[in-house]
Amino acid sequence: MPVRPAAVPALLTCLLLAGCSSVQLGTSDPSSSGAPAPATSPSGAAGGAHEIPVGAGPQKKYTVQQQPGAGQCHYRYEKGEPLEDSACTPGAISPAVTQANLKTTICRKGGYTSGVRPSAYVTGKEKKLNAASYGFTGAMSDAEYDHLISLQLGGDPNDPRNLWLEPADPGHKAGQGVNNRKDPVETKLHTAVCAGKVTLAQAQQAIVTDWTTALARLGLD
Repeated sequence: MPVRPAAVPALLTCLLLAGCSSVQLGTSDPSSSGAPAPATSPSGAAGGAHEIPVGAGPQKKYTVQQQPGAGQCHYRYEKGEPLEDSACTPGAISPAVTQANLKTTICRKGGYTSGVRPSAYVTGKEKKLNAASYGFTGAMSDAEYDHLISLQLGGDPNDPRNLWLEPADPGHKAGQGVNNRKDPVETKLHTAVCAGKVTLAQAQQAIVTDWTTALARLGLD
């Protein structure tokens, strides 16, 4: 665009004076706007629509976390299988588990999950509150207070964004306790991560997208 004659003196003055910014010249630089850079999670996911929140990680002492309000969360169903409300339960990862330290965290033999899991005293209270969040009215003994991203996949231990009351699978007989098909999926993903077949970030992303298709999505079924 040609510079108008009337603007030439002002432009020359600006160029001669110290402190004339690129924004004043009409060539704004996004990096100078003061906006924060996109966050990057320890799992390697850059900021964006599918970025998984990062929780506080393992704590020496866990406290009961506030849950969404009663009736605010709604189950989704895929082929009859219950899925979480992605607005209430988007998942959350632990900053203590990264691709670089798998051998000393989730892939070490024994001890990791038991060492970071909150006590039943804490999760029992949270489970009842979360049941109200999801409007669950079934038998509590048949439902699992589930880590969406399991501890063995680097999920945050007690972030309310990573825990939901998972109902029993279709066909499950009432009174027979917790038994769901998500657990074997988590175990297979864990095995694949520790064997180097998929990355930690890929496994975490697949499980929060849809646990029923996670294995197929990564070519592990």
